[in-house]
Amino acid sequence: MRGLWLVGIMFVTVLGGCGRYFPQNLQPVAEQVEGMAVNDDGSITYNLDRLAINLKPMTDAELNRQFPAASTGGAASVNPYTFGDWKVPGEDWTEPRFTVLQLKLSNYQYPKVVVDPVKATIHSTNNRVYRSLTYSQLYDYFRTFWQGRTGQGRVDFKNRTSILRQSMYTEPTTVFSGSEQEGYLVFPALDDDVTKIQLDLEGIAVRFDFSGAAVETIDLSFSFERDVLRGYNLSDAVQADAATDRP
Repeated sequence: MRGLWLVGIMFVTVLGGCGRYFPQNLQPVAEQVEGMAVNDDGSITYNLDRLAINLKPMTDAELNRQFPAASTGGAASVNPYTFGDWKVPGEDWTEPRFTVLQLKLSNYQYPKVVVDPVKATIHSTNNRVYRSLTYSQLYDYFRTFWQGRTGQGRVDFKNRTSILRQSMYTEPTTVFSGSEQEGYLVFPALDDDVTKIQLDLEGIAVRFDFSGAAVETIDLSFSFERDVLRGYNLSDAVQADAATDRP
């Protein structure tokens, strides 16, 4: 019995020695489906003649730079996509609030193209599924932070929802010929055990009948991956990962 007890203690110690998970930023998988091109900025572009559909994972640092005024003040920052410059005391790591990707459409091919953000879904290789979050869902999420419905809470809530309305795809969007459109797709934060994903963007309408109903649509799949480091803190995890790469 004493031997079994010692084995149990050693097992717990080994598990505990693994530390925490530190997911890194998403990057394009080198091999994409036909018609996809991987770009230097970490985005993927699908080209169909003069229609270009570009998808780029956004880091928290990029989102903070995109909305600098809303990303300062620590816990008082109101960037709806990140926790701004807030840090847990004594920590060198801030977990992502959401998974955010920038979707750009450049339409110089069709009279109009319609994309519906609700039809965007993430599938991971370990069988997790994440559906895009709607403006209504994010509205309700941030309303829980608005205490008392007056004062500064009301101001912060309006600032957050205003940024969302201006920058994310909130509803089916029409991109007419000769124009471009960009915005964010927002998903829940990926689980720590997710290292490879496929984002499916289905039902992109490119041709319509006389009544405006779609008669031709395309479905796209973009593949991304990321490293997930482990350690007691981020610095230790990065050092451990670098050590494993040494010859």
